[in-house]
Parts: sequence; structure tokens; C-alpha cells
Amino acid sequence: MLSVYVFFTFLDTSSKYLVMAGVSALIVAWARFAVHVVLVGVFLRGWREPARFRANNLPAHILRGAFLFGSTICNVMALRTLQLAETTSIYFFAPMVITAIAGPLLGEWAGWRRWLAILSGFVGVLIITRPGVGVFGVGHLFALGSMLSNCFYVIMTRRMSATETSESLILFSALAPAVLLMPMLPFSLSLPQDSWHWFILLMLGVFGAIGHWLLVQAYRLATTTALAPYPYSQMIWMIIAGWIVFNQFPDGWTLVGAIVIVASGLYIVHREHRLRVRNRAALDVEVEALAKKL
Repeated sequence: MLSVYVFFTFLDTSSKYLVMAGVSALIVAWARFAVHVVLVGVFLRGWREPARFRANNLPAHILRGAFLFGSTICNVMALRTLQLAETTSIYFFAPMVITAIAGPLLGEWAGWRRWLAILSGFVGVLIITRPGVGVFGVGHLFALGSMLSNCFYVIMTRRMSATETSESLILFSALAPAVLLMPMLPFSLSLPQDSWHWFILLMLGVFGAIGHWLLVQAYRLATTTALAPYPYSQMIWMIIAGWIVFNQFPDGWTLVGAIVIVASGLYIVHREHRLRVRNRAALDVEVEALAKKL
């Protein structure tokens, strides 16, 4: 999981580097997905067992891919004006939003403690964006849009994981956005101007594909609860990358907001783990009581 977020940091850093060099955000997003599709087909050897990639619910795959596309393109647009640490801090608010909307969409309702953590995380977002004092800009709006779109992408992944194969989820998450973007490419005339920029553009898909592959391997080796805190390690890599590549270091307000958001997110992880353990213990007691009756 630590390696996953190193590669995702490479992905965001390279995207910011390209858009700041004048490359179209649509080109950056499309290349990230197109190369990802090719690598998934090659490494998973889709031609041998195509049934693994069969979509049982194609419209749902397309909608899920559209949410991922929305998250990616908004993130790339946000990186035009925001520091890497700023976009990441706002992105970390996603677990709290997912906890909030999982109630009406999945029937997983949060208690008052988790709602308090959600409100605390929102305060962290307000500290970073500081609306009303001239700091909140279009970049923050794109970052919030990216975060919200990713929340719905995660919710759909949860719902579809029961009926769809993991291979189809990995493939269509990149294939759907790549296809949806193709009609827009003729209007994106800002291409890389030299071989170095072309190389970085192609590496976007490599970083994304390796990151997602490592993510799958991590979930095969450990539980979701055990891995839940590790995404916050990306803040460290983002601060380092922003400092080395762009000579940017987050200001005090951003660091304070990030700490509030991370603390709120870690509390939600801790609380959900406690509830899961309690429910499992209650179930064991019920099973034992039933066994005695039988």
C-alpha cells in the first residue's frame, strides 16, 4: 500500500507537470486511461480467458467509468493552480463523504460519532479553502468536484463488486473513460511539444496501472480495515514531490487543514473497525446460543 501511493504521487506530479507545460488536460486524462487499458490487457492476458472480463451490467460499468473520468479530469484541472498537497488534502475528505452518502445509497448509516468526524473533516476543508477571504478559487472547485466524483465511483465499486469480476472492474474503469473521451480529442490541440513530454504522457498510464495492480495485491494479502490508514501516507509523498519538482511547500493553513482531515478520517477508520468487531462478537454469541438450543 505504501508503494501504491508512491505511484499515485508520480501520476499526479506528472499530470501537473504536463498541464503546466501547456498540454491539454483532456489529452493528459485520455493518455492515462488508454495506456492503462493496453497494460491491463497485456499483463492480465485477456486473450486467454476473455470470460474474466465479461461485463454483467455494461451500463453500470460505463457510469462507473464516467465517474472515474470526472474525478480524473477535475483533478488534472485543479492541479493547474493548486499545489499537490492542497488537492490531496481535499481528496482525503472523500472517506467522510462516502460514509455520509453510504446511508441512503447502501443502507450503511453512520452514528453520531462518525457524523461528528465528518463535520470535523469539513472544517478541515474550510481551513484549506478559506472561502470568503479571497483564497477559494476555481482550482478548489475542481478539487471538490474530483473528490465528489470519486466518492460515487467508490460507492458504485462497492455495489458492483458482488456481481462483477475484479478483472472487469479494472478493465472497464479505464476503458469506459478512454472511449468517452475520444470524441473530444479533436478539440484538444495542445499536444506535447518534445520527446520528454511525450515520454511523461505515456508514463501516466504506467504509473496508474502499476498503482492499481499493487492495490489489488495489497487487498489480497490484508483486510480492508488493516489497509485503510495507508492512503494518508500519500500526503508525505505529495509534499516532497511538490517541493522537489515545483519548489512549492504548503502554507500553515493547508497543513493545519490536512491534519484535521487526516485525524477525522483515521477516527472514522477506527470507529468502523470497532463496530465491525462488536457486530462480529454479537453474531458469534447468537450462533452459540442457537447451537445450544439445537
